[in-house]
Amino acid sequence: MNIIGPDKLIFGVDDVAACRQFALDYGLKEQGEHCFVALDGTGIEVRSKDDEALPAPLPSGSMLRKTVYGVADQATLDKIKAELETDREVKVLEDGSLELLDDLGFVLGFQITVRQPVDLAAERVNSVVECNRGINHVGVSKDHKPSIQTLSHVVYFLPDPVKAEAFYEKRLGFVTTDRFTGVGPFMRPAGTQDHHTLFFIGTPPHMQGCEHFTFHLSGPTDVMQAGTNMVNKGYQSFWGPGRHIFGSNWFWYFKSPFGCNMEFDADMDQHDDSWTGREAMMGPDNSQAFLLQYREKWAPAGGPPPKA
Repeated sequence: MNIIGPDKLIFGVDDVAACRQFALDYGLKEQGEHCFVALDGTGIEVRSKDDEALPAPLPSGSMLRKTVYGVADQATLDKIKAELETDREVKVLEDGSLELLDDLGFVLGFQITVRQPVDLAAERVNSVVECNRGINHVGVSKDHKPSIQTLSHVVYFLPDPVKAEAFYEKRLGFVTTDRFTGVGPFMRPAGTQDHHTLFFIGTPPHMQGCEHFTFHLSGPTDVMQAGTNMVNKGYQSFWGPGRHIFGSNWFWYFKSPFGCNMEFDADMDQHDDSWTGREAMMGPDNSQAFLLQYREKWAPAGGPPPKA
């Protein structure tokens, strides 16, 4: 099935104003009353947890109410409907999108994707063998504003990652690229070559919900500058900056008012069906190639570097 990736995450939150400000500070653009979008049109929808327009919450009370996937065309929507209505209710909403529950109770939506091409060059790197950025083109500017390009992936806490993997693989055609032993798989749908758009972490039922979600940026410099902007605005850094091993993406996570963490990421691995998945125990040695520690700006004229 030609499922491309997440188009939108819908939240029912405790503090709409705080979530709105966080989304704007993160770098998303406000679109209408409830939506905040990246350059390609993917994004998040934020409503009060009591809004009657929202699907019912999980028993855990997770603020994530629905994950909406973009698909290539109407034929793909028809295939999804035919496949899944054999054993569950599949609603066709007024806008033509589908709504249903997966095997763990998460609400899913499927729509013809809203993604539009992004006319923005990726970060270029000069090396001793190739000048990719070009002569007289500087690599960084303190006045640069990082651009949030597209919704990348979502990570679920759930009680049965084996059952969840089977549903997404057998019913929706997702592929497992790598996995953490006894924890869960990284998965991508057939319509993208991103290392993952979905990752499962096994947890007790009362924790079920969204662990984090993220958007792609153009490169590691944008991740560093976007994260620094968030720190300077007073937001709490949770993990990073650093670079993952599975997926190779640069990352920086922040605590958010969405009841989960929110990440910046860039430079994710791309895979096709010839890829052989890896497996490793989850832990510091396998979660990141390296992890940096943020400090306030410092210059040599100010004396020796501050001690850790």
